[in-house]
Amino acid sequence: MRTSIYKFIEDPIAFKQQLVEWGQQFREITFLDSNSFSDEYSSFDCVLAADAFTSIKTDYHNAFEDLKQYQQTTKDWLFGYLAYDLKNNVEHLESNNFDGLDFADLFFFQPKKLFLLKGNQLEIQYLNMCDDEVEEDFNEIVKSQKSKVESEDKIIINQRISKDSYIYKVAKLLEHIHQGDVYEANFCMEFFAENAKINPLEKFLKLNEISQAPFTVFFKNNKQFLLSASPERYLKKEGESLISQPIKGTSKRFADPIEDEISKNNLAHDPKERAENIMITDLVRNDLSHTAQKATVEVKELCGIYSFLQVHQMISTITSKMDPKYATVDALRTTFPMGSMTGAPKYAAMKIIEELEETKRGLYSGAVGYFSPNGDFDFNVVIRSILYNEEREYVSFSVGSAITSLSIPEKEYEECLLKAKAMLEVLQEERL
Repeated sequence: MRTSIYKFIEDPIAFKQQLVEWGQQFREITFLDSNSFSDEYSSFDCVLAADAFTSIKTDYHNAFEDLKQYQQTTKDWLFGYLAYDLKNNVEHLESNNFDGLDFADLFFFQPKKLFLLKGNQLEIQYLNMCDDEVEEDFNEIVKSQKSKVESEDKIIINQRISKDSYIYKVAKLLEHIHQGDVYEANFCMEFFAENAKINPLEKFLKLNEISQAPFTVFFKNNKQFLLSASPERYLKKEGESLISQPIKGTSKRFADPIEDEISKNNLAHDPKERAENIMITDLVRNDLSHTAQKATVEVKELCGIYSFLQVHQMISTITSKMDPKYATVDALRTTFPMGSMTGAPKYAAMKIIEELEETKRGLYSGAVGYFSPNGDFDFNVVIRSILYNEEREYVSFSVGSAITSLSIPEKEYEECLLKAKAMLEVLQEERL
């Protein structure tokens, strides 16, 4: 059982930073920030969950069934992630590529301390075992100062796949497409640094400042960190409704308003980008149909254009109503991994990209989010994200693009570098 206390927050933006600073003392935290992005499906502006009472951590074997039991038994708030390699639980697939991060395939925790912010209203929910700490904690939060940043050694970012190798691999993918093996495949490459010591919170705050994405996450599980500026929702459940919002289609932002508007309009009318988005929209419709009531899968918006600080994106919104015979976790199991990060048909695309990519994706292109006590949930897609294993001193981020029959390998490479820009800027602390 939880105790709920409500507070009025005069300056929500300042409070959010105080909240994430205060949360650093705990072994496990999840901080979610919408950055005031206008989203009709959003439940909260900001959430902080801290200090695990119970948790589940596992590899992909039987992972969704284990999560289902944990969620149904706990019937409480749960925060955590699904790594991309849970694909091996859903299909007969393997992940044999190099993994420098060593994150578990699935991790969720039941927080003792929970803060839910919407507008100026803050709801604090503590498990009854620690509800006597609410006032003391709240006073600590509002008094917390920005932590002093210590100077760090310069990080050298390496690229796992060279430009020549990338172009060769995309050409191989195009062969598969022309042979009819797949219509579209999301091909990714890793940037990494070894012997790297970073301040995760400082890097997160910088990444968030230059991105201000609607599905931003700071996640910490002891020595493992995710700093995410994701613009993409994977899946949300609200009552019987499921909402998926895949992103496919990217164009550059420009300081000059006229140039910027031209870039935006070019994206809206680009036949390749629209074809990418429509193919994945169709895949998501099919995924949602597995748990849907008859004739309830609906495309609410097709190829909408949305502008973020770094890029313009093309986003579609697909909804369905869940058949009550399915459990909450079934909606995730039957749609994971998300189509925007795999391709179509999904199984064939996952097999081919496993062969061509050189890094195990792990948490990258997985999902982070939460379950509420009534079984609702909301998960992002882990893109535009930095991953850090403090123990191994290994920093990593990956970027990718959708390869279709209309793809030009050199242009796909340029799109990857555009997506890498914010993470490079944050890690190398220089303007590109």
